[in-house]
Amino acid sequence: MTLTPTAADKFSFGLWTIGYNGADPFGGPTRPALDVVHAVEKLAEYGAYGLTFHDDDLFAFGSTDAERQTQIDRLKQVLADTELIVPMVTTNLFSAPVFKDGGFTSNDRSVRRFALRKVMRNIDLAAELGAKTFVMWGGREGAEYDAAKDIRQALSRYREAVNLLGDYVTDKGYDIRFAIEPKPNEPRGDILLPTLGHALAFIDSLERPELVGVNPEVGHEQMAGLNFAAGIAQALYHGKLFHIDLNGQRGIKYDQDLVFAHGDLHNAFALVDLLENGGPQGGQAYDGPRHFDYKPSRTEDETGVWDSVKANMANYLLLKERAAAFRADPEVQEALKAAKVLELSEPTLNEGESYDDLLADTSAYEDFDAAGYYGAKGFGFVRLQQLASEHLMGAR
Repeated sequence: MTLTPTAADKFSFGLWTIGYNGADPFGGPTRPALDVVHAVEKLAEYGAYGLTFHDDDLFAFGSTDAERQTQIDRLKQVLADTELIVPMVTTNLFSAPVFKDGGFTSNDRSVRRFALRKVMRNIDLAAELGAKTFVMWGGREGAEYDAAKDIRQALSRYREAVNLLGDYVTDKGYDIRFAIEPKPNEPRGDILLPTLGHALAFIDSLERPELVGVNPEVGHEQMAGLNFAAGIAQALYHGKLFHIDLNGQRGIKYDQDLVFAHGDLHNAFALVDLLENGGPQGGQAYDGPRHFDYKPSRTEDETGVWDSVKANMANYLLLKERAAAFRADPEVQEALKAAKVLELSEPTLNEGESYDDLLADTSAYEDFDAAGYYGAKGFGFVRLQQLASEHLMGAR
């Protein structure tokens, strides 16, 4: 197969990812800053189709209007030159000291008002650049101490902010939807809306829930010990997968932001199979950007940065090819049938059947040999997983 990405693959990268200078809590930068024009030109060279950014990635926090416009104009020109697009924009409400207790949920009301204005200004820019998704990661929306934050009121303020922004894009006529990005902790001790499930429940409380979905990230869900592919399946089930962040994570620890598939390889395989093939039922399940939100290792120079860009895309394409081979394998189809995987799509009740009908059906309970399940024929899940492993490792 070819590992050469094209625009049709919809691979996008955050400016903060390739632009990561290697600084961490224990050491300063190990690479110089990466200019946005150079970044876009290199991404286009390697086959990406899109660039995403926080406002503060493109122009420094506190920039004058003239400085801000200069960077916007430079980005517009290089986008026109390379034909890359900006599918998503987000806002930094976590780096500047003013956001040390959050943006939308800061205990300080004046900070909350400042945060809303900052976001609204960036929504205008997102619309100007043609972005269709506006991601909201509440990295500082949380607390370290239980007594420090009234969580119910914090959620009310969160809801107030998202409702206002929904009104804003609607009244402006912007073709933009919002995607909430969950994370359980880091940089706060505990972050509000920590998992995909929390975010889905919150969205249900909004005045315009149709405008808001989720932007789950591999590492964020796996930091909480959760199965990312299963979470994505639930987001798809609810019609709320508006965007996705791909990277690698190895277990429950700090947010590693590794290259995609450099963590839990089996789960990455299951994820790509789900996105591209829809799982056992078939059909592509997601047609949005395949967005890489990772950090090139601080051990690397700029060459290593571009090596990591290529590795993200290559790993996705390899897994896509492996997943297609897995689904096309007659032995896999036989194993799926033996495991009754497809039977799960059949409704438990017959068409038009009521609970009275179910109660009257003696085959469902009285005559059902439940005791016979002890030692009965197994489902063959281990064999099915082994077939997946063999395809993943290129043995088939």
